[in-house]
Amino acid sequence: MNRGGGIGTRMGDGEEIGTKFVDTGNSIPRSKFGNSVHSDPNLSATVAAIPRDEVFAYRNSSASFTSPASYDPNRMSCEGSPMTMSPWNQTGAGSNFPWSIEENLPQNGLIGSLVREEGHIYSLAATKDLLYTGSDSKNIRVWKNLKEFSGFKSSSGLVKAIIIAGEKIFTGHQDGKIRVWKVIPKNPTVHKRSGTLPTLKEVFKSSIRPSAYVQVRNRSALWIKHSDAISCLTLNEDKTLLYSASWDRTFKVWRISDSKCLESINAHDDAVNSVVASLDGLVFTGSADGTVKVWKREQQGKRTKHSPVQTLLKQESAVTALAVNTSGSVVYCGSSDGMVNYWECEKQLTHGGVLKGHKLAVLCLASAGNLVFSGSADKTICVWRRDDKIHACMSVLTGHNGPVKCLAVEEDHEKSKDGDQRWVVYSGSLDKSVKVWNVAEMAPDMYQMAMMQQQQQYQRHMGSDADSLPSDGSSLASENRAN
Repeated sequence: MNRGGGIGTRMGDGEEIGTKFVDTGNSIPRSKFGNSVHSDPNLSATVAAIPRDEVFAYRNSSASFTSPASYDPNRMSCEGSPMTMSPWNQTGAGSNFPWSIEENLPQNGLIGSLVREEGHIYSLAATKDLLYTGSDSKNIRVWKNLKEFSGFKSSSGLVKAIIIAGEKIFTGHQDGKIRVWKVIPKNPTVHKRSGTLPTLKEVFKSSIRPSAYVQVRNRSALWIKHSDAISCLTLNEDKTLLYSASWDRTFKVWRISDSKCLESINAHDDAVNSVVASLDGLVFTGSADGTVKVWKREQQGKRTKHSPVQTLLKQESAVTALAVNTSGSVVYCGSSDGMVNYWECEKQLTHGGVLKGHKLAVLCLASAGNLVFSGSADKTICVWRRDDKIHACMSVLTGHNGPVKCLAVEEDHEKSKDGDQRWVVYSGSLDKSVKVWNVAEMAPDMYQMAMMQQQQQYQRHMGSDADSLPSDGSSLASENRAN
């Protein structure tokens, strides 16, 4: 199976293409085995010039769970909430209500766009005042205060994942390699490549041991090396371990201190599109085979061992993205059918509901505070707020001209006048741009006011028929279940 484009040759610094910052002011602006489904949807209707290796057949969802009694596929998270009446929860084909009404939520707005016409944006990482962006041009750009600050280039493989661990920057590539970079202290604009995972030393030591080889697609390969594209990178809670997910159906565990591969797990029957580490040694993986699996990390003597604990989800649609909130109490899963399932972790993981806000595949997820962000092939970003066990869509951020492929969130330390928590959200798209948003978490009274405004606007739109709707939105929830 050829999931990726050709591997490029080593190149020097690429041609400098003009960089521009667009200030918007106040504007708000494959099937299983053989035809592997990866994390990028069938985007032909959205972006014409998308690499062929990033296109897959769209599959409808028929979700089922290992514990069917605990799962209602038609349950919406916001049932019983006034937000159920929001136009964003209208899934019926007959609804012609405007899909985005950010003007009712002035707290959320587009700050500006970072544009460098050199490739589709596949990965983002934010730390302090720096933003790292990766694209299919093999370049990693560094931005500071919305201006280009620095940049460096990999020898091959488009940049599918970026993660920062202390002074090290890890990038995952289409060619199956993880590259390690360090900032030169005397000149922070210079990033020097300090290694590759696995290291040459480990490759050499393993290559002379027959036991180090495994069968991959009818050929032998070293178990410490990924044999297909890296799809995702994540760190454990104390940033001592790096996890890499790959289209080769495995995820691997790396010790950051010495760059050693501790373990390689044959996790799924198809490409692993996402991996995320949570608290208490739990690790979640999502795959094109339609499953979400839970793994438990344990220390067995000097060995680190990950064992399967539970399969949360089994469905026809590919799992494309995962996220865990800061406290580790909620796990989110985005799929190629446009749905976001989530599970709550108390004594055990139980299915909490489905967030229905996108028309096309969910490609990325990010969580911050009480908010979760979902980016989609429909070019939008939904901002969901969690209150207790209820999720409501606060806003839909629009402005991208292509699928939203990656998200990163940083705390905005400049609080608003009322002391409300604010976040800076970065969104990378296949329209070759990165957009920067300011999003307010909203204090409870502001949140309730916004919900009332949206309910009133919905009632004005629907006319007299809406006057008979109960305040908890249960009638509309029933309509959504029917759809």
